[in-house]
Amino acid sequence: MKKIVIDPVTRVEGHGKVTITLDENNNVQDSQFHIVEFRGFERFIQGHPYWEAPVMVQRLCGICPVSHHLAAAKAIDQIVGLDPDDLTLPAQKIRKLLHFGQVFQSHALHFFYLASPDLLFGVNADPAKRNVAEVAIEHMDLARKGILMRKFGQEVIRVIAGKRIHGISAIPGGVHKKILLQERDYFLNSKEIPSVDAMINWSKEIIDFMKDYHDANKTWLDSFAKYPSGHLGLVKKENGFLELYDGNLRALDGNGKVTLNDIPNEDYIQYFSEGVEKWSYLKFPYLNHIGKETGWNRVGPLARLNVCNGIETPLAEEERIIFKLSTNGEVNNMTMYSHWARLIEMLYCAEMMKKLLNDADILSNDLVRKGERRNEGIGIIEAPRGTLIHHYQVDDKDRITRCNLIVSTTHNNEAMNQAVKWVVQNEINGKKAITEGMLNQVEVAIRAYDPCLSCATHALGQMPLDVLILDHTGTQIQKITR
Repeated sequence: MKKIVIDPVTRVEGHGKVTITLDENNNVQDSQFHIVEFRGFERFIQGHPYWEAPVMVQRLCGICPVSHHLAAAKAIDQIVGLDPDDLTLPAQKIRKLLHFGQVFQSHALHFFYLASPDLLFGVNADPAKRNVAEVAIEHMDLARKGILMRKFGQEVIRVIAGKRIHGISAIPGGVHKKILLQERDYFLNSKEIPSVDAMINWSKEIIDFMKDYHDANKTWLDSFAKYPSGHLGLVKKENGFLELYDGNLRALDGNGKVTLNDIPNEDYIQYFSEGVEKWSYLKFPYLNHIGKETGWNRVGPLARLNVCNGIETPLAEEERIIFKLSTNGEVNNMTMYSHWARLIEMLYCAEMMKKLLNDADILSNDLVRKGERRNEGIGIIEAPRGTLIHHYQVDDKDRITRCNLIVSTTHNNEAMNQAVKWVVQNEINGKKAITEGMLNQVEVAIRAYDPCLSCATHALGQMPLDVLILDHTGTQIQKITR
């Protein structure tokens, strides 16, 4: 047997590797996507006061701290006796504006910085060329807009939370600060940064670019890493439309059959279990009533557009309809369509940011409410990468006694492994010569999910550790294993 190891997987957040096992004829025997990074948040948050959770869990990640901040805050709201609709309207709208800014900047980061080099230069391009610096050289206007779009989202976060990374906005029962008039106007008509109207127009432009790219590369995009799967996401309670902050959980199988019918957040634990494998620190969530083998779901932009009935903002809804026509209204199981779906969500976020920035409620001082104390809270939102679940239990002394996190990338674990298997079976299996471009396609499939590997690992138990001691020539002289 021969083994190929891709270590590390590049242009993703966190640390992971892929191993591919081949026989003597280069026929693939197995492939696995390993998450080798260990995080212990579910354990070490225990014993802390519940109100510290929204601040602490941000340290899971520097890319999506806002998502963890808000998911934890929704859970802590329940502990102080408030469900999402019980918060004041200003508090709800400020939190949503923060959330839309986060999703907008994160999607911009992924598309322009991480994914676009493969799309613009091709999967077989020189590795030295597949980076955002080369994108800036050859596609200057595209790169400039991508950088400014990410900056806009980060500025929304800074104004609301105090700083771009690991700021504080949500507190138990609301938010700690209103938005000032001059802060609101900064996004509407300031000369310091492009306006929110520019964000809408640029989002439309990049969607048009992506539609043209799909027309020119349809054969590859339609077939690459295509496989049936479940799809999971939040939808609005009243009409089943796309929802990123608070809604019901809906899932479809690869043929469009409903497998989870708009259940409320607090019931999630009745429907989900998490499997484990010895070769990864990442768990494998699945729907109990379907089973581990086929009950797993994709989450994220592609899944969200699959499960929703529509989008409330007009421009994004127009684009969603065009997107759905690409599969004649059927469920889309094509991995590479994730990028197109992600851009439609960027447009939706830009439209929603404009709507909220023009809402007088965000200028209000009516920011906090209190309810009747509980001992358990569940917060579920749609993070940029997909459905994010925070679940806390506390004792009568206000200390966290149990924490369960099911993170977006955890949901996508099996989906990413399936994508890797598709690539190695269709692009590597039986080939006499295995090229760097073939191996890059494995990473392209993983990158389509925009995985956040640091967020997603919370395993318990002993961490395996190998220490290699080398002499000055690089020769191994000792190996210590724990």
